[in-house]
Amino acid sequence: MKKIEAIIKPFKLDEVKEALHEIGLQGITVTEAKGFGRQKGHTELYRGAEYVVDFLPKVKLEIVLADNQVERAIEAIIAAAKTGRIGDGKIFVLNVEEAIRIRTGERGSDAI
Repeated sequence: MKKIEAIIKPFKLDEVKEALHEIGLQGITVTEAKGFGRQKGHTELYRGAEYVVDFLPKVKLEIVLADNQVERAIEAIIAAAKTGRIGDGKIFVLNVEEAIRIRTGERGSDAI
């Protein structure tokens, strides 16, 4: 099993959710996040004063899935989240040792 963590722009969330649903993925966890990468934020003007916005709003998606679904999920996220502009986000893939459904006690891929 693998865990995909994707950091994307908030306005792309619905498109990514639909793309993942279309390939058969059902479970997804979404967290509001703030951060920056290479873009290092930006400056804004407020009441005549310039200030730096370091942390930009992002959305973090977490999906645990079977190994054979990972590539399709990554392709779906990229296709739906890509704008071609700086700040589109990142995708991280991690190994998951165990998954347990609390309600039934199911383990492994049966739990996801």
